[in-house]
Amino acid sequence: MTPIRVVVADDQELVRAGFGMILDAQPDIEVVAEACDGAEAVEAVRAHTPDVLLLDVRMPVMDGLEAARRVCAEFPATKVIMLTTFDIDDYVFDALYAGASGFLLKDVRRDDLAHGVRMVASGEALLAPSVTRRLIGEFAARRPGTPDRAVRPPSKLLEQLTLREHETLRLLARGLSNAEIAAELVVSEHTVKTHVSNVLSKLGLRDRVHAVVFAYEAGAVVAGEG
Repeated sequence: MTPIRVVVADDQELVRAGFGMILDAQPDIEVVAEACDGAEAVEAVRAHTPDVLLLDVRMPVMDGLEAARRVCAEFPATKVIMLTTFDIDDYVFDALYAGASGFLLKDVRRDDLAHGVRMVASGEALLAPSVTRRLIGEFAARRPGTPDRAVRPPSKLLEQLTLREHETLRLLARGLSNAEIAAELVVSEHTVKTHVSNVLSKLGLRDRVHAVVFAYEAGAVVAGEG
């Protein structure tokens, strides 16, 4: 099995080293580089093209938000996880729009850290275990739409989806895993993966977390809906 290749970027040496040691101890994860600021993080991604970049929000030289923008634009295959001290952080909202795939709190447990990296690498992860989908609901409410969708509203894009794909999107927005969606729709997980792939492709979305944001923006689901 090819290990998940990770770059860890944080200006605090102890945090950076600690996360690196925890992840390197996993048999299926390899830390290929560390960085102490956003500029170094971007260069590390250019040099190593990792599967996942763990990126602190606040760093010197170049902050995590700008680093996330550059990495997501230049290396769409690299999934970015923002590291933050707070459950709800305006920088994280901006980072999600920049292309980040979610975030973890810096006090995350070691098992949750490794699990989060694995899930984001596989496209399954949404947010840190301690953060519920209410964050996505609040995020979408604060930022009702992006400029590139001004000409073609998100609700119009939904018309491209089949009924089953629309149902899949709504279940994604509720935070369900592939297995849970399969049980809800009474189909196989393989079928669900196909539906999810079609949804992302038709809507031009980077990954599942952005499908959730899109669902709220387009009115396919409302915050708090269960």
